[in-house]
Amino acid sequence: MSLADKVLAVNNDLPIRTDQPVHSGKVRSVYWLRAADSQRLIKEKGYPVAEDTPLAIMVISDRISAFECIWHGEGGMNGVPGKGAALNAISNHWFQLFREQGLADSHILDIPHPFVWIVQKARPVMIEAICRQYITGSMWRAYAKGEREFCGIQIADDLQKDQKLPELLITPSTKGIMQGIPGIPEVDDVNVTRSDLVNNFEAFRFNCKEDVDQYEKLLKEGFELISQALAELDQIFVDTKFEFGYVTDSQGQEKLIYMDEVGTPDSSRIWDGPSYREGKVIENSKEVFRQELLNHFPDPDILLNKDRMDERYALARDNALPEALLMKVSETYVGIAEKITGEKLTLSDNPKAEIIEILRNDYGLID
Repeated sequence: MSLADKVLAVNNDLPIRTDQPVHSGKVRSVYWLRAADSQRLIKEKGYPVAEDTPLAIMVISDRISAFECIWHGEGGMNGVPGKGAALNAISNHWFQLFREQGLADSHILDIPHPFVWIVQKARPVMIEAICRQYITGSMWRAYAKGEREFCGIQIADDLQKDQKLPELLITPSTKGIMQGIPGIPEVDDVNVTRSDLVNNFEAFRFNCKEDVDQYEKLLKEGFELISQALAELDQIFVDTKFEFGYVTDSQGQEKLIYMDEVGTPDSSRIWDGPSYREGKVIENSKEVFRQELLNHFPDPDILLNKDRMDERYALARDNALPEALLMKVSETYVGIAEKITGEKLTLSDNPKAEIIEILRNDYGLID
């Protein structure tokens, strides 16, 4: 069996019963279940949600995106071996820790297979909730050009690259294109201030102004918990992106919960502690892949300059990356997953066949 066969690249073609189009994102695909199947599973499995809650099957893939493009490798490798299983294992680990420590719930109700979540429908808040403990990446690039204000927060003049910030910085950006909000350009992924959120809470789909405080509280709690757990493994939680949404519980109450993935190498930067103390940054996150891409192509400006998106899409489409590069990224993902969970990550030879069998036999979702 070739490496390409072990990669789950296409995850939107499973024969799961649904009467809606499959939503396929950069990495995950979402299958909304029929109302009858949702209600049956809520009853059979005892999920703690209202009996008419819509459920979905969320299937991760091994695809890898960076600089807003999906990348592929030589020999038909349309993803990174082990990446999907690593991301889910890490998220599952943190969500379990959140539950044990009494933090907010997540949208995940069940994990039938390492690649699969059963989730409840949530109404997303329209922000990417970003939190930073160190100055690096895009923030450092802006700082080096002279910027000192980030999302309405002034920061000091004398910071060095990769230095720890005096306090945790919350730097949210828009999720999707927001229209008609004063001072906010109508493009995706724009930095916003706290007062933007408070003054336009309805546009960002918060239920009330006070929930801006609540999202910040959940963001800080989640960040602190993961940061402390990683510190015990001598790893540094540098920055991360959380997403939040509203769900209705079994008593009919709406509550704010964590959505999507948390604390993974895709959504966060994680640095090796011993190396950082020696003055070197060793990434245990997708930043490894971004740096490899910047080094791989002769004109890295294509990857950094949003005015050159057409060239960038062509670059990703027309260039198969070396197998060795994708395997280096695979080692990073699998390595950090095993470190965080304390367990060996077992990689399936045929994840798609396994998923179909489980969803047919144990959940009755495939005819």
